[in-house]
Amino acid sequence: MSDSVSVRATAQVDPSAEVGDGTTVWDLAQIREKAVLGRECIIGRGAYVGPGVRLGERVKLQNHALVYEPAVLGDGVFVGPAAVLTNDHFPRSVTPEGKLKRGEDWEAVAVVVEEGASLGARSVCVAPVRVGRWALVAAGAVVTRDVPPFALVAGVPARRIGWVGRAGARLVAVEGHPGIWECPSTGARYEERDGLLRER
Repeated sequence: MSDSVSVRATAQVDPSAEVGDGTTVWDLAQIREKAVLGRECIIGRGAYVGPGVRLGERVKLQNHALVYEPAVLGDGVFVGPAAVLTNDHFPRSVTPEGKLKRGEDWEAVAVVVEEGASLGARSVCVAPVRVGRWALVAAGAVVTRDVPPFALVAGVPARRIGWVGRAGARLVAVEGHPGIWECPSTGARYEERDGLLRER
């Protein structure tokens, strides 16, 4: 690891993990074997990054976020406190015969979170699922199907309730221009077509 990486004494970082320059790993966090963390990430207290998980640059995992393998997070992703990214289609502790399941007894499936997307506090992404670029998952939501880019989703199960821009603010419809949305924070405009939002 580079000298620019900061790892607190109570954190556990496997020697085979790759940790990018400028990354901070806080107390009691655990980074498992062969995980890859990009530059300038922040791994909060008690967060967990599973074996082989890949994080892009400037990813923030807040306290006690759990990211199970084989998750992939793009650049600039935010994972709120106590959020969970699962990895099992059919979670069971034992086989149908009652024997303890081992690693070879199940196939891990991934949650993929694309560039700039945010997962709110205590949200759960049930694998396999993909959260699109710059989407926003509300606190406490349970994501059971793919989330389109720029979508704002909430509830159990999560459903789209609006659109957000790169700044994270909820977009507002532009009067007199059907399908055009504007960010109240930045003024950036977006176009909705065929149920998807695109930057203009």
